[in-house]
Amino acid sequence: MDNNHIHVIFGASGDLTKRKLIPALYSLYLNKMLPEKFLIVGAARTEISSASFRELMIESIKKYYKSGDFSRLKEFADHLLYEQIQYDDLNSYNYLNQRLEELRTRSNINGNTIFYLSTPPDLYYKIPENLALVGLNREDNGWKRIIVEKPFGYDLDSALQLKEILLKHWKEEQIFRIDHYLGKETVQNLLVTRFSNGIFEPLWNRNYIHHIEITAAENIGVENRGGYYDNIGALRDMIQNHLLQVVGLVAMEPPSSLEPLSIRNEILKVFQSLRPIKIEEVSSIAVRGQYTSSTINNEYIKGYREENHINPESRTETYAAIKFFIDNWRWGGVPFYIRTGKRLPVQVTEVVIHFKPTPHFLFSRNNIYEACNKLIIRIQPDEGMLLEIGIKTPGQGFDVQNIDLDFKYAELASQRLPEAYERLLYDTIKGDNTLFARTEEVIAAWKFLTPVIDAWKNNHSIPLYGYPAGTWGPLEANKLFDEKNISWHYPCRNLSNNNTYCEL
Repeated sequence: MDNNHIHVIFGASGDLTKRKLIPALYSLYLNKMLPEKFLIVGAARTEISSASFRELMIESIKKYYKSGDFSRLKEFADHLLYEQIQYDDLNSYNYLNQRLEELRTRSNINGNTIFYLSTPPDLYYKIPENLALVGLNREDNGWKRIIVEKPFGYDLDSALQLKEILLKHWKEEQIFRIDHYLGKETVQNLLVTRFSNGIFEPLWNRNYIHHIEITAAENIGVENRGGYYDNIGALRDMIQNHLLQVVGLVAMEPPSSLEPLSIRNEILKVFQSLRPIKIEEVSSIAVRGQYTSSTINNEYIKGYREENHINPESRTETYAAIKFFIDNWRWGGVPFYIRTGKRLPVQVTEVVIHFKPTPHFLFSRNNIYEACNKLIIRIQPDEGMLLEIGIKTPGQGFDVQNIDLDFKYAELASQRLPEAYERLLYDTIKGDNTLFARTEEVIAAWKFLTPVIDAWKNNHSIPLYGYPAGTWGPLEANKLFDEKNISWHYPCRNLSNNNTYCEL
């Protein structure tokens, strides 16, 4: 297949382009994963020349590309161009269309084009429509693909509006809703772990699994995103997209094949099986919190309401935890717990599968659940897997202790671990949409969380708990667990420190 193409990045003067997109594309070029003929056209309101844009991108690659190999940087930069555009002016898109035709003729590239929306979300409605009005969605002389960054709407109504606008002008297979979590190697390894290992698949159901928890913790605050974040919050920012997509991979049925449609169909079935949340039960199945000031290592850490561009009376949650069920034959009765938060002790994302205790536990333990096997799939950092099992403590008697059997991707010294955006951009070029959210998934996720969003917005009797920066969120989140001897797993940055409580 001819994958020679032009890659147009809207919002090319922004932070995402400099930090992630251009370094990822350079890495693909360095590793000979881009086609022979390609061009990258930056487009934004900023008035700069192509030469200045190249210099800015060269500096960005030097700063953010981690491998430090800049041996092909100069020749990569020769593929970079820049065009100024006014996003709400149709004449700008007509000019862009003409310019792309000139570049295709000059470089002998057919109509294959990727449009990346690295812009504020309000432009997701305008740019795809204007591109279509000038014919840049038509595939008569090559494929056309559009990449949309999250958030995919602010709520259910806006998500439905975005769906209507996108599908009015673009086919579903042309739309790539990018979720960088799904580009991480360990997230993709969920499929391999489940479906290639005979010891796991027979146990991956309600008969052997007690509960599942997924954590996405950040040790930073809102930084310079205060104006944006105060209108979004943790539930929309992380759970609605990233974590529910991970739930889909953990809980899906075996696909009939590894074709993208087969995998996406099974993920959609999980979303369609989520037990609807009743608005009157929100206070018992969801907990929200907001970080307060604290002192960490003799350094004063601001509370959320002290951050720049934050309403001093804000009720936006920086921590969200939720308990829910998937009503199907595989998972009936198994609780899922997901949480995310800012200013937690460590930056870590992981899935923990808690297996049930043995039917008749012979060995004395203060808490039988401490003896249960756990499978920990670490998504970031220190990517890898860990299986916790019980063994006899050396000496007399049958005292039992837990040990960890672990594997880390860093141990594969001969293998390169690509960045998430690198993998997803490469998949877009190939036309593989396996790891991208489809329209029905986005709408199902919004429908599922709408009762929580509405209750937190309208019912002020539901508490917003404070938690000191550097702790694991409000203690009330432990009340989501039905059994008193169970609480959240507290991960450390180092996967091997599984049994250590990590605090800043």
